Amino acid sequence: MKKLYKSKENKVWCGVIGGIGEYLNVDPVILRVIWILIVVFTGFFPGLIAYLFVALIVPKKPK
Repeated sequence: MKKLYKSKENKVWCGVIGGIGEYLNVDPVILRVIWILIVVFTGFFPGLIAYLFVALIVPKKPK
């Protein structure tokens, strides 16, 4: 069973989007562009709060 973890190798801030990309087998750059568009078109605040919430909940990848 696959589990969602923050990425250690593919991270910009916290590794959340890189971890989602690894989990879904999708290029994280595409996910980052989609996330930026969502943040811009929803007025910044909801997207940033969602990112911080996910960054607190998703665990780091174990060694």
